[in-house]
Amino acid sequence: MRKRLICASTAAVLAAGGVTALNAWPSQAAPPGEKTVTATLFEKPYADVGKECKDTLGPAGYGYVEVSPATEHIKGEQWWTSYQPVSYKIAGRLGDAEAFKSMVSACHDAGVKVIADAVINHMAAASGTGTGGTQYSKYDYPGTYGDSDFHGCRKDISDYKNREDVQTCELVSLSDLDTGSDKVRSTIAGYLDSLRDMGVDGLRIDAAKHMSADDIKAIKGKMADPGFWVSEVIHGDGEAVQPEEYTDLGDVDEFRFGKHLKSAFQGGDVGGLKNIAEGKLAADKARTFVDNWDTERNGSTLTYKDGDLYKLANAFMLAHPYGAPNVFSGYEWSEKDAGPPSGDGGWTNMHAQREITGMVGFRNAVGGAELTDWWSEGSALSFGRAGKGFVALNAGGGELKRTFSTSLPAGTYCNVAKASPDKCDGNTVTVGDDGKAEATVPAKGVVALHAGAKS
Repeated sequence: MRKRLICASTAAVLAAGGVTALNAWPSQAAPPGEKTVTATLFEKPYADVGKECKDTLGPAGYGYVEVSPATEHIKGEQWWTSYQPVSYKIAGRLGDAEAFKSMVSACHDAGVKVIADAVINHMAAASGTGTGGTQYSKYDYPGTYGDSDFHGCRKDISDYKNREDVQTCELVSLSDLDTGSDKVRSTIAGYLDSLRDMGVDGLRIDAAKHMSADDIKAIKGKMADPGFWVSEVIHGDGEAVQPEEYTDLGDVDEFRFGKHLKSAFQGGDVGGLKNIAEGKLAADKARTFVDNWDTERNGSTLTYKDGDLYKLANAFMLAHPYGAPNVFSGYEWSEKDAGPPSGDGGWTNMHAQREITGMVGFRNAVGGAELTDWWSEGSALSFGRAGKGFVALNAGGGELKRTFSTSLPAGTYCNVAKASPDKCDGNTVTVGDDGKAEATVPAKGVVALHAGAKS
C-alpha cells in the first residue's frame, strides 16, 4: 500500500466533445430528502441488498443504500476484482441486470433510494475473460473501448504533486481512460444513464481524483438527468489535486473525518471533536464516514475490529450535524484481499446494529438543529441538538454518571441507542423542567434521546 490512501482499486496492483449546459441539473451536495443517512452494503449481492432494504434499512429510516459496482469485471475471489471493469454490462458476482433492477425496485418500495458505485476512471489491467464472458486485454475491451481511448502515459502514477501525473497516468497499472475524449465521455455517460434508467437515484464516482473535475463535469453534462452525485477524492497534504475542486459536482467523500475520529477516540481526548468541521470540506459538501473498504484495510481509521469503540464513533457521526453520514457495513476478514462471504455468515451487519439504527432515527428526528450544550472531559462528551435531541458518549473503560444539560423539554425519553421506543422498559432517561437529566453512560456506551422517542 502507498503511504497515502488512493481508491477502491488500490489492492488490484497487489494481485495483478460536446457538453450540454449543466445549469439544467444543479449539483446536489447532500442526499435530497429528509432521510439523509446512507448505508454502504459493501460487496453485498444485489438480491440480498433488496431484502435488507425491506427488512432493515427502510424500517430503520435510512434514506439511501450504496451498492458495489454494477459492471462485468475480471474473474477472481478478491474484493477488488469488482473495481476492474471489463465492460459496462451488468454481469458480475453480485448479480445480473435483472437482479439489479429487482433490487432497485425492492429498495424503492421500502422507501430507500439507491446509490451505485461507478468505476469510470479506468478499465481492467492485464488480459483474460470477464465474468460475463468478454475476452479482453489491456487497452482492448471489445464493444466498449480500444487502444486510442486511453491516455498516452502508460506507466504508474509516481508523483502526487504533479496534476498531469495523477490524472493521466495509471492508478496501480489500470488502463487509464482518456476522459478528455468526446467518445469516452459519451460512452461513460451512456453507461451512467443506463443505471439511472434502471432507477438508480445517485452515483458514487470511484477514483474521481484521477480525473479532472472538468472532465467529470463534461460527462455529467452529457447525461439526461445525473441525479445525486458523490465523488471519491482523497485529501493529501501538499498534493496537486484537492477535494474542494469537486464540490461543484455534488458531495465529496471527506476522508479526514474518519482519521479525526480514530485519533480522538483512541487517544482518550474527545474534546477536539467539537470542532471536527475545521480544516475539512464545508458541511453541505461533505459525506462523512467512520471507515470504508480501503481505510479499514490500511489502518487509517477505526474498523469493526475495534468493537464498541467503532460503534461509538458511528454514533457520534450520526449525532453530530456535520456532513451527510454514510454507515459502512462490510464483512469480517483476516486477509486484506479476501472477497465477500458466499452465504449469510461472515457479514458484520453493522447497518442493522441497534446502536446504529437507533442513531439513524435520531438523525432523522433532529434534522438540521444546531449543536448546543457541548460538554467534554477526557474520553467522554455530550451535546444537545437545539431542543430536539441529546447524546452522551463515553469512550472510557468505566461507566460515567453525571447530570447533563440536554436542551430537551421536560419528559421521560427512550435511550434509542439501546432500545426501540415501543420496547423501552429499563432504558429511559427523565429530563427535568430545567432541561437537565441525570444519566449513567456505560463504558464505551451511548445515551441518545430525541423528541420523537418519549416514553
